[in-house]
Amino acid sequence: MTGHFEPLPDGGAAVPLDEVEISILRSLAVQLIELVGPGEEGTDSESDDLLASVFNDGPSEPPADPVLARLFPDAYGGPDLVPDDDVRAAAAEFRRFTENDLRSRKREDALALIRALDTLAPSGGEAVLRLKPEECRQWLGALNDLRLAIGTRLEVTDEEDGGELLRLPDSDPRKPMVMAYLWLGGLQETLVESLTG
Repeated sequence: MTGHFEPLPDGGAAVPLDEVEISILRSLAVQLIELVGPGEEGTDSESDDLLASVFNDGPSEPPADPVLARLFPDAYGGPDLVPDDDVRAAAAEFRRFTENDLRSRKREDALALIRALDTLAPSGGEAVLRLKPEECRQWLGALNDLRLAIGTRLEVTDEEDGGELLRLPDSDPRKPMVMAYLWLGGLQETLVESLTG
């Protein structure tokens, strides 16, 4: 897993990916979509969707799953960090009006990643993925969410933990996820560099 993003003249970015890398990225994105949950159903048109989303309340309590809690953090420090009832109420209200939209954006970002990968037909085991600027933004969101999810499962708390986890023996069942976590970090970093450099 050595591919890294390079800038394109149109403001997008490109990265070579082999069949294994494509498969891993696609599988992780599908798992992320399943974790985030299904989209809202039951509306017939875009205007209905917009109207429903304005009046559709989301959850007011933080998710119990640590990964979801990391992907959808509590505003204002969260109930465990702030003992003030008014702050807890404000955080619950903020979550109620924002979490559905945030979930929707995370699903869209992961779907954009999957759709881009599905356009690739590796010949000789490798293909070059070319992303437009808007796709790059969605990829950055999806890569960040994937790293947050994996890092939470691995209990990574800072950059040193990632290096410490890298020294795990190959027999450790966490090792493949550590390698994916570090590889996703490299993809994310080179994508940012290609867009800002």
